[in-house]
Amino acid sequence: MKSLWILLIAVNTLFAFEYGLVPVQVNEKVYCFFGKAEVMDTKNNGNMVNSCFVNTGKSWLVIDSGPTYLYAQEAYSSVNKIKNMPVSYVINTHTHDDHWLGNGYYKSIGATILGSYEFSNLIFANESPRMERRISPEAYALTVPTIPTRLITKDETLSVDSMDIQILHVNYKAHTKSDLLVYIPTIKTIFCGDLIFNDRVASMRDGDVSGWIKILQQVKEMKLTTVVGGHGKITDATSLDIILGYLTELKSKVKSALKDELEIDEAIEKIKMKKYNDLALFEMMHRQNVEVTFRMLEWENE
Repeated sequence: MKSLWILLIAVNTLFAFEYGLVPVQVNEKVYCFFGKAEVMDTKNNGNMVNSCFVNTGKSWLVIDSGPTYLYAQEAYSSVNKIKNMPVSYVINTHTHDDHWLGNGYYKSIGATILGSYEFSNLIFANESPRMERRISPEAYALTVPTIPTRLITKDETLSVDSMDIQILHVNYKAHTKSDLLVYIPTIKTIFCGDLIFNDRVASMRDGDVSGWIKILQQVKEMKLTTVVGGHGKITDATSLDIILGYLTELKSKVKSALKDELEIDEAIEKIKMKKYNDLALFEMMHRQNVEVTFRMLEWENE
């Protein structure tokens, strides 16, 4: 009996981790949890990403389930205090694990999880997700990588309660090989995942600068009221201006460097872009972004 009590205490202690999540009302139907402008570590435990809930009438639609099982559980518990409803669907905007490792929780409560076809190429047989390697075991507890139950290969429309949800499939490489946007015409709202960063410098490691600029320009032309990104608290029509400006200038400067026949090391040192120096993670990300963009545009020119 004593051993059982010790085990129960240990389990309760292990699963007692809390993020302290507080929902922010974005418009009449949307609530979001906004992450910090940081990289994942044992201090934020993955709380550096945006996860949003849409009130569709009789259920919640979740856009990106977040970095862990416990994050998802806490977010749903918190938003349910606003209105107690089940989760009908979870839509994963792309395959970076900070946006979807909460899927396991939503699967456990019966939600249907949707994501891009690129999820079929994720394999964790020989390597754990980076989230597991970088955050605390207490925060990662109960998290099991759970890919979407249905994969999206083209534009689709979901009818959820009284609301039509348009899932827009980006069929070229932008932030990743297969990004999804979630557009809700009745409330003039779009969720863009990591196509939009407006509080820190984006990472180009899996992206294509030309494709990324192209889709952002298309979103800008839609003239929407609410534009929610994967990182950052700006949610009005100006939400994409920072990232679009950064990428456009980056591409222009790298193309000039290539025209001037600079070597890649020279371009990395020369392309400073001081306008964006104050963005979080600039020193960490910018040089890498120049390198990735240089190699990409150099290859396109061959």
